[in-house]
Amino acid sequence: MKKVIKKKYPVIGISGNLLIDEGGMFPGYERAYVNNDYIQSVAMCKAIPYIVPIIYDDEIIKEQVSNIDGLILSGGQDVNPLIWKEEPHNKLGAISPKRDVFDMKLLKYALDMKKPVLGICRGEQIINVAEGGSLYQDLSLIEGAYIKHNQQHLSNIPTHTAQIKEGTKLYEILGEQEILVNSFHHLVVNKVAPGYIVSATAKDGLIEAIEKDGNEFVIGIQWHPEMMTKDCDNMKKIFMAIVKEASKEK
Repeated sequence: MKKVIKKKYPVIGISGNLLIDEGGMFPGYERAYVNNDYIQSVAMCKAIPYIVPIIYDDEIIKEQVSNIDGLILSGGQDVNPLIWKEEPHNKLGAISPKRDVFDMKLLKYALDMKKPVLGICRGEQIINVAEGGSLYQDLSLIEGAYIKHNQQHLSNIPTHTAQIKEGTKLYEILGEQEILVNSFHHLVVNKVAPGYIVSATAKDGLIEAIEKDGNEFVIGIQWHPEMMTKDCDNMKKIFMAIVKEASKEK
């Protein structure tokens, strides 16, 4: 009988992105990467960070997910609005359809395997549209959106408040009704996916976090906690929560 070796630390997969060289020696060369803040935020919570690179083979993607204990869907490009059957608005930024497909497959397999999922910025948006919701393609399309949601100063500095709804998983993690967050987005959740609830909002009404209703750990947040973990204990709590969930015996 094969001996099962218990892991000392859980493995947290972080969805990768593609960086395409525009010049230099190798124009058009593709590099797989993840921003270092994600990696260090996972490691400081005593978990093993794994970059999950974009792959186009379904069976390999499934194996990628089976080899991790929890999944972080990272930030990046705008999400393709054709996913929720909207034409692209002229304010839409750069998209990556290949990455959209990959991230949604990662999410599908993670949900099928009951792995905890944390979506950050684009990752939250991917969760919402993959599960049947929609996005606003730009903040200018939202009546009453008066807060600056795309800050232009240091990434670790909070720029506005977010109200956390009591009774949600996010409130259980943070233990506060109001927190300070950074902000780097111009897309935002519009229609919330069926089976999901809003767990945080900004004071102008924009949705700052969603989560799956029920017991499964599937949380999406619009801000970037990984950029603030070195300075803000409550941002570290978010990573501690997925690490704790990923450590549970299945």
